Amino acid sequence: MSKTGKDKNNKHTPMMQQFLAIKAGHRDKLLFYRMGDFYELFFEDAEKAARLLNITLTKRGKTDGQPIPMCGVPYHAAENYLAKLVKLGESVAICEQIGDPATSKGPVERQVVRIVTPGTVTDDSLMQERLDNLLCGIFPATDKQRFGLASINLSSGEFILQQLGSEEALLSELERLKPAETLLPDSDEAAFTPLPGMSVTRRPAWHFDADTAEQLLIKQFATKDLAGFGCEDMPEAIRAAGCILAYVQDTQRSTLPHIQQLKVERHENYIIIDAATRRNLEIDTNSKGDASNT
Repeated sequence: MSKTGKDKNNKHTPMMQQFLAIKAGHRDKLLFYRMGDFYELFFEDAEKAARLLNITLTKRGKTDGQPIPMCGVPYHAAENYLAKLVKLGESVAICEQIGDPATSKGPVERQVVRIVTPGTVTDDSLMQERLDNLLCGIFPATDKQRFGLASINLSSGEFILQQLGSEEALLSELERLKPAETLLPDSDEAAFTPLPGMSVTRRPAWHFDADTAEQLLIKQFATKDLAGFGCEDMPEAIRAAGCILAYVQDTQRSTLPHIQQLKVERHENYIIIDAATRRNLEIDTNSKGDASNT
C-alpha cells in the first residue's frame, strides 16, 4: 500500500471511523454515540447540540490536524436532553454498544437501536401535555388540486386517512391537528407551503410509491387488500400512509401490533374552519401559544 493510502486510512482513529460510518446512515439526525456512561456527539452534531442544549463544547482528538468538536450528555439524564431536542424539532439517533468490550478487537460494536423524532415519540417524558403527538404525511395529486393526508398517533395506534380538495382545506386541517412532525416528498417543494413553525421532514419521492404503500399497509393489517377500509378513492392518502408506516417502522425498530386498522374521515360531514379563523378563535391554543383557557 502506498504512503498516500496509509495516510488516508489513518486519517481517523478506529473509533472515529466507526462513528463516521454510522453517522453516514443518519445524516439528517443528531447521533448520540454511547461511550461508557455518556452519549457523545462530534463535529457539526456537537456544535449544534451544544448550542441548543446550552452545554459545554469541547474537543476530542484531531482530523487533518484540526481538533474535533465534541460534547456529551450523561446516559442517566439522556431523556431530559432528548425532550429538549424533540421540542425544538430535532431528530436523534441513539447508538448503543452491543458488543462485549472484553472480547472486542478494536472499537466495541455499536449500532443505532432507536430513533427519536418529534412525531414518533411515545415516552410520556418526551411529550407535551394535552397535545396528541401526531405524525402526518402529505402527498399532493399531480394537478396539485387534491392532497392526501394521513395521520397517526403512535401511542394509541389510531391511523387516519383524509383526501382534501384544496390547499386551504389542507392548511385548515393541519391547524386543527397540530402535528408534531409532517412528512413531505422532497421532489416538489413548491406543491405545498407548510404552516409557520411546522416541523417538516422531507422524504425521497419513492417513499410515497403507490404499490409499495399498498403492500406495506396490507402486510401491516394482514388483509388481502384495502377495500374493507373504504379508501379505494383516496390514492394520495394511501401513498401518504405508506410513507408514514415505513418511517415509523424505521424509527421504532420493532413490530407495531397496536396499529390494527385505517380510519377514513370525509370532510363533507364537517364544517371547515380555515387556519386563520381557528387561530383567532383560540380553539386549540391561546395567543401565547399554550393551551390554557382554550
